[in-house]
Amino acid sequence: MRSINLLAVIALAAAVSACGIPQEKYDADMAALKARIDKARGQNADLQAKLAEMTTARAALEVSIAKLNDALRTLTGERDALAKAEANAQKRIDTFKNMLAKFQKMIASGKIKIRIANNKMIVEMASAILFPSGSAQLSDEGKEALTEVAGILVTIGDRAFQVAGHTDNIPIKRGRFKSNWDLSSARAVAVVQHLIENGMDSGYLSAAGYAETQPVAGNDDEDGRAQNRRIEIVLQPNLDELPNLSALESMLDT
Repeated sequence: MRSINLLAVIALAAAVSACGIPQEKYDADMAALKARIDKARGQNADLQAKLAEMTTARAALEVSIAKLNDALRTLTGERDALAKAEANAQKRIDTFKNMLAKFQKMIASGKIKIRIANNKMIVEMASAILFPSGSAQLSDEGKEALTEVAGILVTIGDRAFQVAGHTDNIPIKRGRFKSNWDLSSARAVAVVQHLIENGMDSGYLSAAGYAETQPVAGNDDEDGRAQNRRIEIVLQPNLDELPNLSALESMLDT
């Protein structure tokens, strides 16, 4: 609109000049008109500079917004992961509480002990209850106790258990077993077989022998050695309860 007005003024000036306006007035009018044009051009340049600044600021703002959105997505992911971890932790605690309540009778009778180690619940049974000395053949008392244990564990769905055999540090010098490794492994297998026979899913059971490598007491006296001669039934964590190690994959590729 301003350009049109300027052109109109120029045209008017020319027309007036043609009508015999004195040269001095014509020159003065043209000078004033040129000054207005120069001023308009200066204002236009200022507006263009401000527009460029605003465009640059807008681009920077868009970058900042994109970064904030990325941070928000990261925080949302971390929040969801934390909520999932808390839910899994609560689920494990509820499972532990449920098991503990069901085992109270056996705990009170002294047939088993329950303890937590390395964030795992462990059902501990003394070897003296389960096996004759130096043997991997379950005693009648041992079978009865394990049948009771199986009746409880079978009610805990979708959980894996490892049966671990442990001995004291006294070497085996005679008999069918060559070492404490053989004895502890054979006892663990015998317990697994009995648990399967009493309704537990074999796909959720494993057996391991640790000999004297993981004592829970000193081997300096008979009381300590008796505590070390034991069977442990260890409640294993589910896969969704294990830490996510995907961030370490890149380290393995280097």
